[in-house]
Amino acid sequence: MIVHTMNPFCQLLRGRGAKPPVGTWIVSASPVVAEAVGHSGFDWGVLDMEHSPLDLMTLVQLLQAVGNTKMVPVVRVPWNDTVMVKRVLDAGAHTVLFPFVQSADEAARAVAATRYPPQGVRGLSSMGRASRFGSMPDYHRTANKSLGVVVQLETPQAVAQLEEIAAVPGVDALFVAPGDLSAAMGHLGQLTHPAVMALMADAAQRARVVGKPIGSVGTTPEVVIRYRAAGYDFLAVASDLALLMRGAAAAAQALRQGDSAAHVHTLAEGTRT
Repeated sequence: MIVHTMNPFCQLLRGRGAKPPVGTWIVSASPVVAEAVGHSGFDWGVLDMEHSPLDLMTLVQLLQAVGNTKMVPVVRVPWNDTVMVKRVLDAGAHTVLFPFVQSADEAARAVAATRYPPQGVRGLSSMGRASRFGSMPDYHRTANKSLGVVVQLETPQAVAQLEEIAAVPGVDALFVAPGDLSAAMGHLGQLTHPAVMALMADAAQRARVVGKPIGSVGTTPEVVIRYRAAGYDFLAVASDLALLMRGAAAAAQALRQGDSAAHVHTLAEGTRT
């Protein structure tokens, strides 16, 4: 594991150019799947602790697995909780995605949880995986500069506070969660509802004005392309399990259709005798 003087996810965003970095969600809690996805060509991936069975020990294993690939890991914590963040960082996470940030105060609390004093409230550990188990004597002096913070805006109220949240020192990027946003707007599950798309486009435009990278996630490549056209700087598509299920379902359906076609062909041949 390499400790970077600059956060690897922030480096990815700085080099995005005309093509936004593309990622996906890892919700299987499987190190093998995470490593395989890491070799599939994604630039970044969210190791999700909010909506998956991922625990702290398995997170370590996922970070080790993804560390063998070019995919940059982002760890989504279950909540904006200082204790959880401390443990995730000690486990070796470099970038933390915070769900349901509603205000500048909540964003500031998120940043503080990732920083050692006096800039924050992160507890000191000398034997964590983050410091290579104590073999990096300068880790505690440099860690504050190498950690990344991404905050999720999941409601219209949070989007309304975009400029204030973006201005919090230490917030490196914003992330609009279309699933929760659509639900909060009364359009549950309608991620491309015109009202949802309009608010997402507005958020992207305002983020660009204040110079803060903004990202999102879509269920399919077609949806992600629409978000990219709206001005999003980094994007994710589906998840490891969603992609697996789609591929499995498509294979099963194709085989069933093939069996039906073969059956029809056999019946047709039989009528000729």
